[in-house]
Amino acid sequence: MRAFFLLLSACFAAQLPAARPNILHIHADDHRADGLGALGAPGLLTPHLDTLVARGFTFTRAYTQGSMIGAVCTPSRTMMLTGRSWQRIPGAPGARADAGDPTTFLPGVLGAAGYRTWHMGKGGNAFTAGLRAFQTSIVDDGKKEGDPATDRAHASARLADRAIAFLKEHAARQDAAPFYAYLAPPVPHDPRSAEPRFHALYEPKNLPLSPAFLPQHPWDNGEMTVRDERLAPWPRTPEDTRRQTADYYACVSGLDHHVGRIFATLKETGQWENTIIIFSGDNGLSLGEHGLFGKQNLYEFGGMHVPLVIAGPGIPHGRSAAFAYLMDLLPTLATLAGAKAPASIDGRDLTPILRGEQAGVRDVAYLGYRDCMRSISDGRWKLIRYPLVDRTQLFDLAKDPRELANLADLPEHDATLRRLTGLLQAEMKAYGDTFPLQVAAPARADWSPPPAQSDGAQGKTQPARKRKSAEPAPK
Repeated sequence: MRAFFLLLSACFAAQLPAARPNILHIHADDHRADGLGALGAPGLLTPHLDTLVARGFTFTRAYTQGSMIGAVCTPSRTMMLTGRSWQRIPGAPGARADAGDPTTFLPGVLGAAGYRTWHMGKGGNAFTAGLRAFQTSIVDDGKKEGDPATDRAHASARLADRAIAFLKEHAARQDAAPFYAYLAPPVPHDPRSAEPRFHALYEPKNLPLSPAFLPQHPWDNGEMTVRDERLAPWPRTPEDTRRQTADYYACVSGLDHHVGRIFATLKETGQWENTIIIFSGDNGLSLGEHGLFGKQNLYEFGGMHVPLVIAGPGIPHGRSAAFAYLMDLLPTLATLAGAKAPASIDGRDLTPILRGEQAGVRDVAYLGYRDCMRSISDGRWKLIRYPLVDRTQLFDLAKDPRELANLADLPEHDATLRRLTGLLQAEMKAYGDTFPLQVAAPARADWSPPPAQSDGAQGKTQPARKRKSAEPAPK
């Protein structure tokens, strides 16, 4: 193993660019950790981002650390831009406060080091103080439907158009300042509208269901009726789940197509060889796994697990199961850019992993959501604790990566359960998380879906009502 690290370190050093690299960061909205063809999504067509995986370094266990609100993307993006944990970000617990020192945010750190900082894309449910720290910030949330200039279906195209114009303009400049371009497409977040040509790629009936598909979660996890979970009625059906997956895939393929245009521009303008490219997501998403459709859960194929791929000059090809958080990007990019990260951050520099000098920068992954759930994983074993309903899950991820078999009630795993509980308590204390893992009067865990029907428009479920004769049936 030591010989491998030394070889990887030598390769990393040999590839270091002569000039400071440009940095292009594509940060997708609700993008699952397996949400590329090259990352395991069955039947998903993402040829351009797959080439990034093929030439870059993938962290297979990257996460956003947690959220105290249903809009998981808000604290996630705040953690990434500030390098601070979910309990310490500006405005915690909600992380909506327009606060903090912009010189310590990622664009401020890189800007102070001589980088030209530029943002295009999502602005809603984002850390606005962080966006203002960019020298240029162009918000496009794709929320107005029906107009290609503003709608969600063409958001990836608009983002690519603006990014291409920026890259061409930057290449024509005479100064040698590198850029940090942060592209934040509002997809594949619902409503999942893509250009028709991308919807045409996927026939729902041909898409496989996840092995972890369930019609309904086995108990109340504390967020059973949050808006994301109302994208489809209960019980979940294979047909609804495949439709959701097809729409999700269409948005990802559309994003990939337009990312390919950006990559082509980097090559045409001579900037490809000196640009580090990061692809990541703000949070994950369930697509029928465990009966869930949202990101407000702690399953591996669920809310906090995200893709993280880094490619470019000085970055070796590889894959690591080392634990990483999105807040690690600030110190990591600072190192790659030759900048100095603030001392106040919680994120850790991942470049020792890229260089082959270390196998990891932390021993466990600790995650949380509101006061409903907490989890800890040591790589093989994973504990999820639901204190409000006094439920516990224990999974052997080496044998059960889809988290199908709960081992928490088996006596032979008592020692593992106690060990992981101790690790979880230690991590919570270290990060200032004061929520109890046991409450005095837990609620009943059983749960029944509300009497409602999906209106077919992603993002809304209406209370059941009689349709007027002129109303079309829900599709």
